[in-house]
Amino acid sequence: MMRDRTSMLSRALFAWLSCLFVLALPLHVALAGDDPWAPLDIPWFDRLSVSDGLPHSIVTSLAQDQRGLMWIGTMGGLVRYDGYRLQTFSDASGHTAELPDAYVRCLLALPDGSLLIGTNAGGLTRFDPQSDRFVTYPIGKGGTSDRKIYQMSRDGNDGVWLATERGLDHLDLRTNRIVSVVGAGGAISPRNFGVLEDREGNVWLGNDHGLFVRTAGSKAFVRPPHPPGIVDTVLKDGIWVIHEDNEGRLWAGSTQSGAVYRDRDGTWHALAGYSGYAANNERRSTVRDVLEIGPNTIWLATDGNGILVYSPDTGSLRALAHDAALPSSLPGDSLRALMQDRAGNVWVATDLGVAHTQPNARSAFTILPAVTQSAQGLANTNVRGIYVDSRQRIWLGMSAGRVDMIDLKAGRIQHLQLGGNQTHRDVQAFAEMPDGYLWVGTQGIARISLDTLTVQDSLIPAIDDKPVLHLLADGENLQIATYDGVYRYDINTHALMHFNHKVNDPQSLASDTVRRIERIGHDVWYLTSHGISIAADMTQTDHFKNVISDANDPNSLPNFLVSSVAEDPQGHLWVGTYGGLAMLTSHDGDAPYRFSSIGMAQGLSSDNINAVQSDDNSNLWVSLTGGVSRIDGKTHAVHNLSSRDGLRIPSYIYASAARAPTGELLFGGLGGLTVIRPTWQPPERTQDAPLDVTYAVINGSPLPFGQLPKANDALKLKPQNRSLRVDFALLDYQAPSETSYSYRMEGFDDDWIDVPRGSLPSAIYTNLPHGKYSLHLRATTQGLRSRVVETTLPVIAEPRWYETVTALIVAGVLLLAVLMGVVQLRTLYLRRQAVYLQKQIDLRTRDLITANERLDELASTDELTGILNRRRLLEMAEGFRQLAEDGNVCVALLDLDRFKRVNDTYGHLAGDEVIRAVCRTILSHCRDGDVLGRYGGEELLVCLPNSTIEKGMTVAERIREAVAAEAVVHDGRSIPVTTSIGVAAWREGETLSQWLIRADSALYEAKGLGRNRCVAAK
Repeated sequence: MMRDRTSMLSRALFAWLSCLFVLALPLHVALAGDDPWAPLDIPWFDRLSVSDGLPHSIVTSLAQDQRGLMWIGTMGGLVRYDGYRLQTFSDASGHTAELPDAYVRCLLALPDGSLLIGTNAGGLTRFDPQSDRFVTYPIGKGGTSDRKIYQMSRDGNDGVWLATERGLDHLDLRTNRIVSVVGAGGAISPRNFGVLEDREGNVWLGNDHGLFVRTAGSKAFVRPPHPPGIVDTVLKDGIWVIHEDNEGRLWAGSTQSGAVYRDRDGTWHALAGYSGYAANNERRSTVRDVLEIGPNTIWLATDGNGILVYSPDTGSLRALAHDAALPSSLPGDSLRALMQDRAGNVWVATDLGVAHTQPNARSAFTILPAVTQSAQGLANTNVRGIYVDSRQRIWLGMSAGRVDMIDLKAGRIQHLQLGGNQTHRDVQAFAEMPDGYLWVGTQGIARISLDTLTVQDSLIPAIDDKPVLHLLADGENLQIATYDGVYRYDINTHALMHFNHKVNDPQSLASDTVRRIERIGHDVWYLTSHGISIAADMTQTDHFKNVISDANDPNSLPNFLVSSVAEDPQGHLWVGTYGGLAMLTSHDGDAPYRFSSIGMAQGLSSDNINAVQSDDNSNLWVSLTGGVSRIDGKTHAVHNLSSRDGLRIPSYIYASAARAPTGELLFGGLGGLTVIRPTWQPPERTQDAPLDVTYAVINGSPLPFGQLPKANDALKLKPQNRSLRVDFALLDYQAPSETSYSYRMEGFDDDWIDVPRGSLPSAIYTNLPHGKYSLHLRATTQGLRSRVVETTLPVIAEPRWYETVTALIVAGVLLLAVLMGVVQLRTLYLRRQAVYLQKQIDLRTRDLITANERLDELASTDELTGILNRRRLLEMAEGFRQLAEDGNVCVALLDLDRFKRVNDTYGHLAGDEVIRAVCRTILSHCRDGDVLGRYGGEELLVCLPNSTIEKGMTVAERIREAVAAEAVVHDGRSIPVTTSIGVAAWREGETLSQWLIRADSALYEAKGLGRNRCVAAK
């Protein structure tokens, strides 16, 4: 028990000393490259952990497949990751072909899109993307030499080297055959950790006995030539990893004695500070992986000391370790693998998840508070004031009385603390004075010796209760900006003068709140919360030229609150306000100051300008409440920085800005210090990361990964329900929350559909109408190099059987036949109906004619006699008159003689019978065309067309004679009847009445002459 406890204490002491050694590396080793900020530019790692969906916190291996998706091996399964979604495969994942073992040791992506997986106890398996199945290779004869696969590496052809627990195997990808190269019976150790075939065809093998090589053309593994000493110690230790960089250098990492590398000429080199055993023969952390992330920059992943960053050119070595105060640091210091993807991101497998960083996001970086690496971190989160002294040291004022001094030459940050009643006060301003001190503005004034860095508190008791906002040196005098106006202090005589805003004096200071004091040419500008007060020199205390905002003047300051002012190399003056950035466009003499402004309407993320600075190319850089933006000095185009540029602080502090001695622009923020490299450009990439489909479900069935469409590949939807879900992602694995996605189905959607921020980028359609469409996918990035990436996928929604052309034609023909049949039936029906209706109409017409004839007869016929009545008779007579010629038509007016006697003697019925009998007699003796009618009572009228008076008299005489010759018999009694007749021929110009009067006169004449005679009218 005591031995175990001692062993545990020894291991703990060893781990503590190792950490202490690694953290001390930057202090003892030369800094890398020519960038003075390199020791402070700590990579920002984004993390994935169990809480994000990883099946196990210990990540063992990493790979990127041909489509650009990341595969993450863990002790609890395999994960496929597209930057947004994690899909897990394990030995109990429910797939038809599962992983043989959830503990994944190594991964290797193959050119055909498949993936080799080496497991801890399940041997070797291959993921087939065409079926989404795992195909496991045999173990033993015809398979791998052992179940435990430590590492895999491509050979120079179509094969893969496999380092296992009991040998070295070779897999021929063309035949899928595995051949054992070094087995348990070989001369070297069978337990092989790493294998690599270099570009010259040499096969390097690392095992628990050291490093071995089989040169090209040879069949035997031997130890490579190397010098004695430290290199020999490392190469005879267990070699865990072998790596060849772009320069052809070969790196070997050992289990407990560090790492070494070999030049292409065969010369071996130790790494100063991490080759051989440490002091007192202490073991070093295992080097698990080696990666060249950029020119002359090598990362070594260790099992316990994080990442060691090594430069072969300078021999510098520094550590990147986990820091509990930095959420952007490594998740842990126990690392297992490194990988750089095609977008340049570096991925790190740790025992606490996976982390990744973008080394090329270097336009900006952030210095944060740190605990473990305090010499490279800030003492406080909020940077409220920045100042550069004459010795090119950078001073940061922070909360809680803390002051940090960045010494770029030493590559470290020194922390100071104000004392007394200034201990817990914000530090916002600095000014270097001729007395060799840096005067500090907090609540009151303190000062720091530029030589000894000793601190003196409360130097001006009269303003100990005044928060100081800005300081400006003027020889032996110090201008002090506060919320209570401006104080002027003589550091020699200690005289203190004060001036402020006077309510009734428009030429006094514009406001008591003075944020900054700046020299602009020969003038002094006081930037206040109510505009700018301009003085001719530092001694002026009133009669200022005040420049304020005027809501009615678009060329005035855009806002009263002024934060900062900057002059670009072209001589333009820029003023930051809380209404946007204003550029002074003109000013001459006493003329008003005129400005043009840039704000949210021009693309800024906010109108609240906290600080503005110009770079050497006249580009303007502004810190805002919501980030940092660059304004092009020529076009004034706005570019908002993003995390793709390295920007990590979301909000910045009022007027906290300065230019570093080396040209970088510094902005103080709520969370740390942002350093902008204005001229930095990322390396050119041959190909941008694609916008690709990473998952698809068609008609409810997921597509195998190998069948996912690429750009311009068609998606075919079967006719069952024609539903589609497409998950897509921009495979650069950067700033997922800042990337905007949208999609549009051309032919179905009228406009682009935006994916809500925070949602997974997916396009979902259900029950698409059949037809041909184009699915457009779009990703929009932010930052200085923002871009819009689009991918188009043809989509073919197949018709159901009844939607096909054949079915439509058949349906059309059937419909036409049905319509024709219906038309024929309808026509037949209508014809029958027409015949029936015609019969009905004819019947009704006949009835109507009969009825009309009857009505006409009733209306035109005398009821007693059946001849024409008086009305109809006169109409006929008038008609004859109108058509006749002079003397060619006659009327004969008849009256029965002594008819009253007949009525009185025989009765009225006999009289009626007499009238009827006379009418019958007259009709029998009339010519065709003659018309007989009852003129009234016993008077009758005969119209004789085409008759002269002579013809008329002839007809009349014939009628008279016939009447007189025929006695009327009534009730057996014979009744004699005679008639008197007056005949008149029509004379031209004579009316009907005149004509009838003449006939009537002739009738009376016949009566007067004795009756029973005919008389012609005169």
